[in-house]
Amino acid sequence: MSEFFEFFKGNFFFKFLLFLYALLTSWIMNGQVEEIQPYKPIDNNLYNEIVKMDSIYFNAYNHCDMKTQAEIYDDTLEFFHDKGGLFTSKEDILKSIEKNICGKVTRSLIKGSIEVYPIKEYGAIEIGYHKFYNKQEPDAKSIPSKFIVVWKKQDIYWKITKVISLH
Repeated sequence: MSEFFEFFKGNFFFKFLLFLYALLTSWIMNGQVEEIQPYKPIDNNLYNEIVKMDSIYFNAYNHCDMKTQAEIYDDTLEFFHDKGGLFTSKEDILKSIEKNICGKVTRSLIKGSIEVYPIKEYGAIEIGYHKFYNKQEPDAKSIPSKFIVVWKKQDIYWKITKVISLH
């Protein structure tokens, strides 16, 4: 058996074939991997509407405008928080925000991070990154976290029906 390998040991032709095989395999594998394209809104009007609604909601959040928050949250709200679990009571969520957030925490959007995708005959999904700042811990580092919001269009109004908050 070692005689078989001895034939290839110094053989230029075998090394050349091995090189071509590696090159061809690499070329084929690279051709199969698709690049992720930069985000471009599918519908610019929808994108602008959702960015505006995000701004309206979080302006109310940052300024403890509970009335506006209540108007934007749908009665069937589901709020998924990676650390807190699932919350399904709109009233409980609003009470928790008023007790734990008002005057204590503010949110800022990571500029340019929002992506909006239409959901046929329903509304849209918003995905983005934001940071929260705790006024009680002013030196604490704020780390960007991902969020997903499902928006439902009801007549001319937008309602938040689902939130996924990841920290």
